[in-house]
Amino acid sequence: MDRKITEIIHHGYAKKFSESIQSNVLIVGGGPSGLTAGYLLRQEGLKVVIIEKRLAPGGGIWGGGMGMNEVVVEEDVLDLLDEFGIRYTDVGEQLYSVDAVELASGLTFKAVQSGAVLLNRVGAEDVCIADDRVSGVVINQTDVIGRLPVDPVTFTADAVLDATGHEAVICSALNRRRTLSGVKGGALVGEEGMDARKAEEFVVENTGEIFPGLWISGMGVCSVWGGPRMGPIFGGMLSSGRKVAGQIAASVNAA
Repeated sequence: MDRKITEIIHHGYAKKFSESIQSNVLIVGGGPSGLTAGYLLRQEGLKVVIIEKRLAPGGGIWGGGMGMNEVVVEEDVLDLLDEFGIRYTDVGEQLYSVDAVELASGLTFKAVQSGAVLLNRVGAEDVCIADDRVSGVVINQTDVIGRLPVDPVTFTADAVLDATGHEAVICSALNRRRTLSGVKGGALVGEEGMDARKAEEFVVENTGEIFPGLWISGMGVCSVWGGPRMGPIFGGMLSSGRKVAGQIAASVNAA
């Protein structure tokens, strides 16, 4: 029986990995914007792969505010929460309280249940560029990156989404080779001070394609373009994921 268990795990993972080598959309980062985008892109019939460097997807949701596992969203994403089956409580001033565990696990469950392939403990080392367009991502196991001399492999896709949050991993890798248009001084700007309302608006407004084949969503938007950080309010993350999913679906389907 021990051998059979190992065989089942190996064969199941090998199938998921093989299916991930080429996709329509490769999402780097299984946080709120990436999971939302992954689910909505699956509704468009696209083949979606999500890689997440941590053991548990969900990004910064789990910790809530200062380890208190409760987060806040605004009214304009309640339809998304309803679609995901995630409960919320009206706390006034068009703000709603959501259990962080329910939000993180609910987004993850719906993304995977929709048919997106999600590989955890897989991180991005670099970006692939072909014909001056992002064509994929260089990946490795999280506990190998920067620690062991183990060569990576590549996943390719019609579209790549950088949903890695504050680190903006893929945009940073690309910027080392191709200066991103509009980025001050050829370097990522970094976030400004905390301002939740302005940050929510900034993230959604600036979500989009940043280089041919590469889109950015979530907090990475603030890191790249110098927007304020927002703290434990997550409506902007969900809205960013929804907006970028529409953009990517239109681009891939038009190709």
